[in-house]
Amino acid sequence: MNLPPDDLPEATSGALTSHALLVPWGLFASRIGLIEGLREVPIAQRTRDHRPQDKLIEFFVATLSGCASLQDISLGAHPLDQDRVVAQSWGQGGWADYSGISRMLAACSSETVAALEGVLLTISRPFIAEEVQLAWCQQGVLVYDGDLTGRAVSNTSHSYPGAAFGWIDGEVRLGYQAALVSLQSPTYGRLWLCVQQHPGDTVASSQALALVQGAETVSGVRPRRRTELLAQRIGTQEALLQKAMQQQAEAAAQVSAGQQQLLPLEAACQAWGAQVAALEESYSQQGDLERPHSLLAQARRKLAGQERRRHHREQLLAQARCRLTRQAQKSACLQHDLELLRQRLVHFEQDNQGNLSPIRAIFRLDAGFGSGANIAMLIEMGYDVYTKSGNAQTTRALRRRVCANTLWTRVGQNAEMATWEGLRLTNCPYPLDMGLERFQIGKDEQYAVLLHYGTDAVARAPAAWFCRYNARQTIEAGIKEGKGVLQLHHFKVRSAAGLAIQELLTAFAANFVRWAAEWLKRSSTATTSIKRLHTGVKSAVRIGANTSAWVIWQPQGCLLRFTDLSPFAGTEWRIGNRSFQQLLLPLFTPCDSVPI
Repeated sequence: MNLPPDDLPEATSGALTSHALLVPWGLFASRIGLIEGLREVPIAQRTRDHRPQDKLIEFFVATLSGCASLQDISLGAHPLDQDRVVAQSWGQGGWADYSGISRMLAACSSETVAALEGVLLTISRPFIAEEVQLAWCQQGVLVYDGDLTGRAVSNTSHSYPGAAFGWIDGEVRLGYQAALVSLQSPTYGRLWLCVQQHPGDTVASSQALALVQGAETVSGVRPRRRTELLAQRIGTQEALLQKAMQQQAEAAAQVSAGQQQLLPLEAACQAWGAQVAALEESYSQQGDLERPHSLLAQARRKLAGQERRRHHREQLLAQARCRLTRQAQKSACLQHDLELLRQRLVHFEQDNQGNLSPIRAIFRLDAGFGSGANIAMLIEMGYDVYTKSGNAQTTRALRRRVCANTLWTRVGQNAEMATWEGLRLTNCPYPLDMGLERFQIGKDEQYAVLLHYGTDAVARAPAAWFCRYNARQTIEAGIKEGKGVLQLHHFKVRSAAGLAIQELLTAFAANFVRWAAEWLKRSSTATTSIKRLHTGVKSAVRIGANTSAWVIWQPQGCLLRFTDLSPFAGTEWRIGNRSFQQLLLPLFTPCDSVPI
């Protein structure tokens, strides 16, 4: 939304703010329609002095300022709720006390979260679509990074809904897991595409499909599904099922034969048992002694022999029944997997028909996602895969391949790598490139395994492979940015909806700061010393959003004149009232999530 010059606050001689960069960010938020969108989010709370939607805007502004807790809004060194200049720039008559924001977040519901997610997606899509187009045109490939990161709370807390104990920050802790996907952006470096909060006991391997579907939904593009590979896999699965059904039939025949062989033995045992009983009664009545070669002793030996043979046959029959059970379970699993694969093939064929502009895309994931089933799924969905193995057996298997002729290539200051092509991983039917990394840690050697599938000949260029995979540290940096700069490691609310809202707004805030930086470059004049305020999220939030300046509203925009207490004392920054540059029209067909 473009804010006309007449809608700007009246020109004055200057008003003091302690949060300088929040002022132009407010203008930018108005121009992209963010403020208008947030005002439409449904929140079931009555309006007194402030609308609940205005409190939601204030909570987002507090996130942009790096507030560590809600109390900082009113009780911090420079309370945000006392800064009327920032409120003006965000279209507010004033700010609410932090207690009102706490009550607003507690009143939010799942409907609020869904509506907010829709608003943020609507605002984000043009920016993301432009970056998708630039990345495709400049690089010919989109690079996604996915991760699952822990959000810990106190282990003794009982007031965080849905929290669970899981592996968080290198130990078992109480909290949540956040599944995130970022896009490698030519303009902004990194953009968050989606974030979803889960209980702390959620494992990474269960979230791979959700990450891919979330990325496709937000980016609006997807690669061509590899239906030919999936069809071959189905053929192999059908052959395996046929063999398993044959083995099941053979096991059933063995059970039937065992039952037939057991019948005469049971009859013999009954007959000899009856004869022993009759002889015992006769000997007892006549007072005869049982001698070693008497009829009774011979009958007992015959009965014992028949019982041994029967017991042996019962054991064989039990083993045959176990084999039959195992074969039946194996056949059922194969049948179930085959049905899923057939359904997936139908969906993928329909998806390819509707995908008029398929792209090439790379998904980079850490070892937690690197199971054979996940890799196979990503391959069939059309992605090139860079990941790591978290299975110690895979590492041991590769180490056994090392011999005197194995070529080790230096790929880092303390890392060497040996590579192989066309190896198989458990539960993945497709050949993979595998690289065994070797690190020297003190006197000990440590090993790790990189996995790859795609068109890049990574096994012939180990150093490039090593660097490309480890470039996914950009998502690790983004996670640290959210926790340390935007203060996501401090949960500011203890309601399920409020926690989800904080997660969504923090990821959006990181993107927002980057988008606003590009707008400020085009719509402002600034010295070199000030430009570093909006070149990175950390400096923008910690310095720019928390430094003092006089704000002078002008018909063309506003003028920031930094105070003597600012690191930019005596410097002026003129920000023009110009709209954000029209984003490029989307090149690709929008993507709807396809069930798999």
